[in-house]
Amino acid sequence: QVQLVESGGGLVQAGGSVRLSCTFSGRTFDRFAMAWFRQAPGKERDFVAGITWGGGSTAYTDSVKGRFTINRDNAKNTLYLQMNSLKSEDTAVYYCAARQSLAVVRVAGRGEYPYWGQGTQVTVSS
Repeated sequence: QVQLVESGGGLVQAGGSVRLSCTFSGRTFDRFAMAWFRQAPGKERDFVAGITWGGGSTAYTDSVKGRFTINRDNAKNTLYLQMNSLKSEDTAVYYCAARQSLAVVRVAGRGEYPYWGQGTQVTVSS
């Protein structure tokens, strides 16, 4: 069983910062690649950032480049998303996702990630 649990979401003013965390368990020996997706009301669940198991390859959607940073600490079984300079359009439910892959991470559709957390709400007010 693979389990992913997000935390750290909440209400923040535009220009502020939030760090999301995702703890993972169940199949830690499989060297999963991991990613963050987000889904705003009425929109699709879209890729935000991804990272390989070892952290050597990352990918970001264009709208968050320079503002968000993804990293992981496998010893702590935790994935992070540091979000700075938040904008109202960043408001969404943020989901942690994982897949069994050693390949370079790229912008991907949700169908490429079979394992998901429950999501955490981030609301950015202006």
